[in-house]
Amino acid sequence: MALFDRLEAEHRNAVRPLAARMRPRTLSEFVGQHHILAPGKLLRRMLEADRISSVVFYGPPGTGKTSLAELIAQHTKRTFRSLNAAAAGVKELRDVLDKARADVSTGGNRTVLFIDELHHFNKQQQNVLLPDVEDGIVSLVAATTANPFFALISPLLSRSQIFELQPLSTEDVVYLLEAALKDAVRGLGAKKVTATPEALKFLATVCDGDARRALTALEIGVLSLDPKTAEFDLAAAEESIQKKQIRYDADGDDHYDAASAMIKSIRGSDPDAAIYWMARMLAAGEEPRFVARRLVISAAEDIGNADPHGLVLAQSAAAATEFIGMPECRIILAQAVTYLALAQKSNAAYKAIDAAMEDVTNSRLLPVPVHLRDAHYQGAARLEHGKGYEYPHDAPEGWIAQDYLGVDRSYYEPVERGAETEMKRRLDQLRQMRRTAPDSQPE
Repeated sequence: MALFDRLEAEHRNAVRPLAARMRPRTLSEFVGQHHILAPGKLLRRMLEADRISSVVFYGPPGTGKTSLAELIAQHTKRTFRSLNAAAAGVKELRDVLDKARADVSTGGNRTVLFIDELHHFNKQQQNVLLPDVEDGIVSLVAATTANPFFALISPLLSRSQIFELQPLSTEDVVYLLEAALKDAVRGLGAKKVTATPEALKFLATVCDGDARRALTALEIGVLSLDPKTAEFDLAAAEESIQKKQIRYDADGDDHYDAASAMIKSIRGSDPDAAIYWMARMLAAGEEPRFVARRLVISAAEDIGNADPHGLVLAQSAAAATEFIGMPECRIILAQAVTYLALAQKSNAAYKAIDAAMEDVTNSRLLPVPVHLRDAHYQGAARLEHGKGYEYPHDAPEGWIAQDYLGVDRSYYEPVERGAETEMKRRLDQLRQMRRTAPDSQPE
């Protein structure tokens, strides 16, 4: 039976893709994630001491989440069980938890439970898991590409260490590709193929830090080479990976992070960065009208009255985007994003509305002064609504020292940039005239 088991394992291993075969067998073979795995770092100490509590590995594909789980399985003296959240239901989860509980009750080992793609578990399934995690029956090791602070319930988050994995560097991916070419047992060493530095750097660059994707492309490229060819060159690398796949989750972090980066680049007056982040969104298939909406908001929030034309241009770009669509609307959006990035900046109007809404929400409401109340209905005169109101257009200057709020309060504070420089001068003058004019002070 042992012989048959070994043969079956060998057959299964033979069909595993290169990326799976080349997974690290020890901590020393693990590449990347130095911020959590370097000597002395928390995760490394936990692994070496076999003191894994509940942990969640969060990051993009191909960064080592499953490899870390397998290393934990090798290092721990506890029972290791695994589930894939995309395929497992409540019944399968309860079965695993029942076994873990039975092991502890009979004096056996505690369980380390690895759940891949944890974000696929709904709230009910996460709640099923929670009591045994809380009681220490199982130590949860989870992997997810979704932001756990959005995907997981709060009680589970509070009981878990969150480790965010980063895309691998180009150098790290090149190292993995070179190791796969040399390894004759798990890798492609038996093929006796060499690779040019340009080919390896190309794969390491275009994979965007996804080791699995780079190794898959290398395997396809090497296995499809002409038997008489012993070199994997740049042309073969380009052919093996085809069109670059842009990592972008339209409903997750990528969507919000790229939009945030674009807006902050506009705010920081960096047109190069702003147009790069916009290009990334559009190339990944982001809805152009979403980009246009963000530009309209930015025009009012960050440019404001320092350059009032910014809002006009952004709104025109949004309308043109609806009318034209991709791919041509990218040109219109590029005009808008570069204009906004280089425009003079002011958030004075934004701050003014927030300050006013804060007062409206949290302070006593101000009554509308009687002379400003609507006088265009029968009976208003009996209530003296509108009495004493002076029509500014009747004055030679088009302005009358009249109280419009009932209290002495300022919300809008223009900055001395762009068009707001003149607005500030005008506003300061009007406020001074209003405060010093006779019979204009609020009661």
